[in-house]
Amino acid sequence: MMSAMTPTPSRAATRFADRVKIKQSSVRTRMLDIAAKLTDVIALGRGDPDLDTPAHIVEAGRAALAKGATHYTHPLGMPELRKAICEAIKRDGGAEYFPDEIVVTAGAQESMFVAMLALVSPGDEVIIPSPGYNSYHQAVELAEGKIVTVPTYEKDGFALTADEVAKVLTPNSRILCLINPSNPTGMVIPPSEIDKLCALAIEHDLIVISDEIYAKLTYDNARVQRVAALPGMRERTITIDGFSKAYSMTGWRVGYFAAPKSFTTPMAEIHHGLAICAPAVSQHAALAALTGPQDCVEESRRLYDERRKLMCAALDRMGLSYARPNGAFYVYANVSSTGLSASDFCIRLLEEGKVMMFPGSLFGDHCDDYVRISLLQPLAKVEEAAARMEKVVKALRAARA
Repeated sequence: MMSAMTPTPSRAATRFADRVKIKQSSVRTRMLDIAAKLTDVIALGRGDPDLDTPAHIVEAGRAALAKGATHYTHPLGMPELRKAICEAIKRDGGAEYFPDEIVVTAGAQESMFVAMLALVSPGDEVIIPSPGYNSYHQAVELAEGKIVTVPTYEKDGFALTADEVAKVLTPNSRILCLINPSNPTGMVIPPSEIDKLCALAIEHDLIVISDEIYAKLTYDNARVQRVAALPGMRERTITIDGFSKAYSMTGWRVGYFAAPKSFTTPMAEIHHGLAICAPAVSQHAALAALTGPQDCVEESRRLYDERRKLMCAALDRMGLSYARPNGAFYVYANVSSTGLSASDFCIRLLEEGKVMMFPGSLFGDHCDDYVRISLLQPLAKVEEAAARMEKVVKALRAARA
């Protein structure tokens, strides 16, 4: 009679390469398993916009398919799309690029992995803000580099500072990663601090990866300083951007990186090996996004801003501290006053309040006090989630008292 127990994995199934660092499921997986058994869960975890892709972009994709856009494109991307990207970068205050300095990728995520595989040798140190987007850690690990995290703090608005970066520099420092606006904190690095960080990069001959995918989503008159546009930075900067966030195109999987040709030529070969090219239909949609009306971006930004203000007001009522975000669509809140770690708080909130959000530990935070709240539900749902959260917070504090 066969056992109902889970079979023991064979030895072959456990022989992972040393570069594979994550071999166990995370709290994220545990939460998704819990959520699958519940009903009426309000998900404020993922970074996937709840808004639909604007109609004119969808129509461009549909028309492209009807005309046969089902084959490979040029590996760097369609020439007309690369030209439009150059124009958009310049229009948004970035550096001047030529089409052969643009590589269209299967999402900005692929751009990041291509950059690390191309530029990081074993032992090279890559400087990443903490907390910061967790996929940067994975990309560095796969390239067999060394992750060097730089803490950011609520008292500083979670802005990465040149003073903190200077403390971790060594002769092995190779790359400085700037995620601006930040995922998970939603903070825009002040332009004056970008100037100092760039001066540090020039002084220590660092390559800068500037992830600007949330740059169109800012609030309270915040301004994103485009790194490559600063003196002495174009030749050492790889700018990563895409269409997923501002244009609600996560499922289309199209992004890009911009850099001098000395970078893009070898990096494009890695991209070709990984993906050959970004999906043809998605490139046509991306072209429509850049060249069509931009009021859809402003409308999305306005909706996210309304949700941001509502959630911040709710956190104020709960007595939970945070640094008011001025970019992206996240709020990063300190839940330590509940007496629980952020990881345990997220589990309790899901089980008792049916609201899902993720702890900062998933984003390489140097403490387990914060949760990332994604503002990616309609306003009424955000309001309901905040009410449920407030009820759980009050219950935890009452039990603690």
